[in-house]
Amino acid sequence: MKMSTKWADSIVGEHIELVYGKSLPDRDRQKGEFPVYGSNGIVGQHNQFVTKGPGIVIGRKGTVGQVTLSKKDFWPIDTTYYVKLKQDGDIFYWFYLLQTFALDQMNSHSAVPGLNRDNVYSIPVKVPSLVEQKRIAKILCDLDNKIELNQQMNKTLEAMAQALFKEWFVDFRFPGYEKVKFVDGLPEGWEEKTISECGQVICGKTPPTADKENYGVDISFITIPDMRGNPFVIKTERRISFKGASTQRNKELPPYSICVSCIATPGLVSMTSEASHTNQQINSIVSNRDISPFFVYCTLLDKSEDIKTMGLGGTATLNLNTGDFARIKIVVPTDLIMKEFHTTVEPLFEKVLVNAKESLRLCALRDSLLPKLMNGGFSHDT
Repeated sequence: MKMSTKWADSIVGEHIELVYGKSLPDRDRQKGEFPVYGSNGIVGQHNQFVTKGPGIVIGRKGTVGQVTLSKKDFWPIDTTYYVKLKQDGDIFYWFYLLQTFALDQMNSHSAVPGLNRDNVYSIPVKVPSLVEQKRIAKILCDLDNKIELNQQMNKTLEAMAQALFKEWFVDFRFPGYEKVKFVDGLPEGWEEKTISECGQVICGKTPPTADKENYGVDISFITIPDMRGNPFVIKTERRISFKGASTQRNKELPPYSICVSCIATPGLVSMTSEASHTNQQINSIVSNRDISPFFVYCTLLDKSEDIKTMGLGGTATLNLNTGDFARIKIVVPTDLIMKEFHTTVEPLFEKVLVNAKESLRLCALRDSLLPKLMNGGFSHDT
């Protein structure tokens, strides 16, 4: 890479137009293939579109300044703008460039958050040639495409594990089931156990926040947002220090512990990827040596709706206490079937973990490259 000298000084408004989206209430949406975008992303589907993809949607009201890319033809609703290029340009390049402008901090309405497009138009910008726009966009798109491929692969791998779990432990079509007697509705040798009989149940705790030295970079501190959509928690919004961990030594979780949210948003299930702590909204299970953590994970994922229902309790805040959680009953197979299930799904979950860690590294690489590529610091001639 070498320094570029061909970047032209201009303002955003010379290159793009922000067009108001079009109203489409829920009642008027018809089943179809085209995504409907609100200010914070996809909010539905419709059988018609407003503009062709690929295209850019920017939150105008509500989630101000969020920049979203639609690869398909789409319908942006009236809380958004969509982008039209006013001259030759690469739409993917502008998608990445717009993310560098901190549009979410340009709220121009006091009562309801809003983004004034004139403020966006006036942002000074250096813009390279179309050829270089495409080269820069390809670097970033390649990274995002690999991240997306990993995410899709992980969904497939987890679905495979869950399908096998259902076949063996819900439908009872496990290897050799034809030769097994059933007693009281369960295969012979299988038994119903409480969660606490399958492993150590640990309710999380938050180190005292008044002491800032309890927090740092040493150990993952899992909260509910870290668990959403993640079979493994590989990144947390907050981390605690070794000092903070020492205030609650009996709360540390080893890798492959199963975390279940039980307060506020009960029913989320994830596994730890490293030694971790959680806050008090999460109960975790450290599986006994004869119990596969993947079996426990799949079991509790299968019971997530039941856990959510148990947390209702008639109060404003959903809450499943640790005692009731520990008493949840699950069906446990024989040691032979448990080991066979573990051996079969372990490679699937290990690949999920490898993919997730790779995606995290790729995200960090993309985020570090983005400002450099967009500020004219490099030319990508080869």
